[in-house]
Amino acid sequence: MTLLWIAFALLLLPALWLLVAPLKRARALHDAQRDHEVNDRSADQNVAIYQRRLASLDAALERGDTDEASYQEDRLALERGLLEDTERLKRAPLKPSAAGRLAVPLVMLGVVVASALWYQRQGAEGDLALLAVQEEVMTHPEGSAQMLIERLEEQAARQPDNPNVWGMLFPLYRDGGQGQQAIDALERLIEIEGRQPALLAQLAQIEFFVAGRQLTDRVQSLVDETLALNASQPTVLGLLGIEAFDRGAYQEAINNWRRAIAGMNDPATGEALRQGIQIAQQRLGQAPEDDPLADTEPQGPGILARVRLDDELAGRLDDTTPVFVVARDMAGELPPLAVARLTLGELPTELVLDRRHAMSPQANLAQVDEARLVVRVSSSGQATPQAGDMFGERTDVAVGETDGEPVEVVIDRVVE
Repeated sequence: MTLLWIAFALLLLPALWLLVAPLKRARALHDAQRDHEVNDRSADQNVAIYQRRLASLDAALERGDTDEASYQEDRLALERGLLEDTERLKRAPLKPSAAGRLAVPLVMLGVVVASALWYQRQGAEGDLALLAVQEEVMTHPEGSAQMLIERLEEQAARQPDNPNVWGMLFPLYRDGGQGQQAIDALERLIEIEGRQPALLAQLAQIEFFVAGRQLTDRVQSLVDETLALNASQPTVLGLLGIEAFDRGAYQEAINNWRRAIAGMNDPATGEALRQGIQIAQQRLGQAPEDDPLADTEPQGPGILARVRLDDELAGRLDDTTPVFVVARDMAGELPPLAVARLTLGELPTELVLDRRHAMSPQANLAQVDEARLVVRVSSSGQATPQAGDMFGERTDVAVGETDGEPVEVVIDRVVE
């Protein structure tokens, strides 16, 4: 910011110089004008011309070349012309060369103040502050995503109406597993930018995942509003495909994902949806669509897990109770890398977690070598842990090939 204001000062210097420059020439111009007026003989020349013409009229009257009436008329015209010429030559007294000097610094101050005020209202000072924050964190020896979040939160307090602050905080919160903070940031962004379909779709998506991939009333309301504004919004259609897939409506999932791909600009996400379509077709007993990548494209490194319920906890909840299998990075700095949903009646079971189960393209199991598996039986059906939920976990689980021995996770504890 210091360099910016120095640049502004350098740009203002020529303008201020143009205001001061005439003062340096004021004395010389004053003296030149005074000498001109002193030496001006225009009035004497006009009088001499008048006298010659009047003498000529007098001579014509004496010779009888004109009568008295014509003589008086011509003489009156000469006198009137002399008066007009003399009137035009009258000049106001010259002001001192120092007159008006006090106005110049006032004008200079006004230019500086007006420029600063205009920039504060119309300029991008806030965005430059955000850029400075990013550069500070990137060059800091201990720079991290959390440090960037803290610096941006400080900027959000200073410039709460700058949409770029919230636009930067939202993905950081989301990718850091801070779901509610991500929702709050996105809602603030929508307040500033308006209820645009793309923003509403992102809000519906994050609330969907925070709710444990549940199509809650709140999420449904956001989905309806988004589709009313843009019936082919790809983020919302992808979300609806995931929800349909989770409840076994595979053909509905395929239809939604196909529509999403048609309007999507992100190749990675589009490829993930194509793979989801192939899996849904397999679940329906259909031959996968002809895709040159269908047999050769891997799902990426993953985890083969075996989930079972401890015998001591059997019978505590109904078989239809949702079971969430979540893979997270060991440091807990990223959002969930993979999420799968089962029911208690399906246990014990084996399943593969890979990039098909990623919550977003920005976070998946391919980013880590080891993960922490958390399995939770949700008595409320929500993703947020509550008293009475049963859970189990396994740490330091290697991420890699999924054709070996499964990693067993036993649900053996209860949330108090």
